[in-house]
Amino acid sequence: MVSATLVKRPVFRAHTLEHKTAHKAMIRSIRSEAELTYPYTGRSELSTGVIDAISNVPRHAFVPDESRTRAYDDRPLPIGYGQTISQPFIVALMTDLLNLQLDARVLEIGAGSGYQAAVLAGVTANVFTVEWIPELAAAAKERLPRLGYKNVRVRQGDGVEGWPEEAPFDGILLSCATAEIPTSLIRQLAPGGRLVAPVGPQWTTQMLTVLVAGAENQISRWPVLPVAFVPMVGSSGK
Repeated sequence: MVSATLVKRPVFRAHTLEHKTAHKAMIRSIRSEAELTYPYTGRSELSTGVIDAISNVPRHAFVPDESRTRAYDDRPLPIGYGQTISQPFIVALMTDLLNLQLDARVLEIGAGSGYQAAVLAGVTANVFTVEWIPELAAAAKERLPRLGYKNVRVRQGDGVEGWPEEAPFDGILLSCATAEIPTSLIRQLAPGGRLVAPVGPQWTTQMLTVLVAGAENQISRWPVLPVAFVPMVGSSGK
């Protein structure tokens, strides 16, 4: 059994009393959304580990200054370069769907400001995240360790390629929409590993999808919930 102390979560420190109050309201909203979406997800509650992780991430530190008053709204917010920070409930749900163990290795595609990676860092010891836009990758690479997330590695590059040098991964999460899940990423899943991604056309509703790598290259997949994400950028745009 992996020690529960393996993942050291930074302690949440509110920027203001308003942030602290809003953060608690955000967690209540996440719990409420889990109940409301149960008919789709089959999960009326998210795991304690995921709730604890997202409870300890200061979302205001991952949004531009002009959005800090809305940082704990349970909705996406713009972070520049045409990208967004995802809705907290969706971040929590996607993390929960990965079913990660404390010693798992997980890859995120689409780091953005680093918020999803920070949540993942609270539930597992080894997080790798790839961001196509150089400015966002550089900012996330500086921000995450400064905030205490020492178990996250950030790479600027094409998300379609994944991070083959560090594969296989127990979980892969796409924080951006893709018309089809790239086979290059599926190949980087460990046996029994899960991939969670919004699958569908750009700039419209996609279907949050779970894919599981079985034995002898068998793949199973199922739809979870309609979502709307910005599209993956990079070679996937070709």
